[in-house]
Amino acid sequence: MLNLERLRTLDALARHGSVSGAADGLHVTTSAVSQQMAKLEREVGQRLLAKNGRGVRLTDAGRLLADHAARILSQVELAQSDIEAQRGEVVGEVRICAFPTAARGLFPAMLTSLRADHPDLTVRTRELEPEQGLRAVFRGDVDIAVVLDWSNKRLPVPGGLTKAELLDDAPDIAMPAGHPLADRDEVDLEDFADDPWVSWPEGEFCYDWLMFTLRSRGIEPRIAHLAGEHHTQLALIAAGFGVCVAPRLGRGPVPEGVRLVPVRQTMRRHVHAVWRTDVDRRPSVRAAVAALRAAGAGVAADGG
Repeated sequence: MLNLERLRTLDALARHGSVSGAADGLHVTTSAVSQQMAKLEREVGQRLLAKNGRGVRLTDAGRLLADHAARILSQVELAQSDIEAQRGEVVGEVRICAFPTAARGLFPAMLTSLRADHPDLTVRTRELEPEQGLRAVFRGDVDIAVVLDWSNKRLPVPGGLTKAELLDDAPDIAMPAGHPLADRDEVDLEDFADDPWVSWPEGEFCYDWLMFTLRSRGIEPRIAHLAGEHHTQLALIAAGFGVCVAPRLGRGPVPEGVRLVPVRQTMRRHVHAVWRTDVDRRPSVRAAVAALRAAGAGVAADGG
């Protein structure tokens, strides 16, 4: 009889490609992963892992069993969803990730609502950038990811995932209070063709969006500073080191010396919740999505 937890370990190894990655995804130690795999090899009577430089790779038998493991675990998840749906109780655990400003802007209200309405539900949250969040949902590392895309640059959502809109977020341009355009009621992106920009780090979805958007308007951006946190970006703006796009969701207090001006052209961040379609019937997932929608509606009503 194959052990389900050992199949889960093999599946994590196949998805993450390393013992350390599997351990992180399963929230266990690398030693625990190695022990589970050794036991699974004894159960099946074949080598499932082979050394590959300083790491490991799946053998042919390992890949074959990993394919079966993925299907078995998917069926187990469907069975759990059906049982939860028949019982109709919001219990157990739900794991949710979000990009940082969504975590700051949505999680407190969502968690407060779920604790009040469903006290037997355990909710675990973490911050992940949108593309990382999609991968985590697809792999089954989290149940729901809060992700974003922009009106002119969409984030592809893989098949097998369901998406629900939470809110639209209208960003402003943040500039030093002494900037020549600080007294304007509205600005155009073209107005900042000669300004240095403070941006998200290279490789992040929003960095790619900023490069794409500015270049599509004939602006070759001069990126002066990179910072992942919006509060860090605004601190640099307050000190006079450039301009940046400042979304309203999760913004919090704005430092003295920073002026926020709306953009005349329509620029919208679309914020979505994404989850695997095969867990759609779980009451815990439905309750969490409903709480996220309510939190998003509250943000929209407050104007960001």
